Amino acid sequence: AVATLVLSACAPLPSTAPALIATRTFAPAFALQGRISANAGEQAASGSIDWRHAHGADSFTLLTPLGQIAAQLEASAVGARLRTADGQELNADSAEALLPRVLGVDVPVARLGRWVQAAPDAAAEVRNRDSAGRPALVIDQGWRIEYLEYLSAAADAPPARLDISRGDARIRLVIDSWTTLP
Repeated sequence: AVATLVLSACAPLPSTAPALIATRTFAPAFALQGRISANAGEQAASGSIDWRHAHGADSFTLLTPLGQIAAQLEASAVGARLRTADGQELNADSAEALLPRVLGVDVPVARLGRWVQAAPDAAAEVRNRDSAGRPALVIDQGWRIEYLEYLSAAADAPPARLDISRGDARIRLVIDSWTTLP
């Protein structure tokens, strides 16, 4: 009996099946509408967002909680322009240089398009997946992207709620509508 017990303790453990991994595709063109809150230290912003990403260009319209336009940001490969509600117009080489003026958070705009689709690139680390095999936690260039909810139970459903953070910088995004564009 002792020998059987010792031998069974040395037996290999049954292997577990690999976790389900949902195939996520990156849509190069999309539009989304939702609500956003951002803070870093003492700076904070919140309101609604209307974002159109298509063919290397981005158009962000940020609205106050009361629905008034707070800022509009247009960006393409040739540069970016920010227009604020008080009439200011600022130009820069990229949206990444201007979006922090509105949100108060220095977020990598070039990666944000992948993050909102839960389709991280190969350099990002997917640490956890949900029961459908979709990313639940991704670490990308020091940023922590948590997918708190998806629009449906389908494996290819887009995210509905994200929490993006690094250090004291945090962006919370609730996506109310999502459209893949041609």
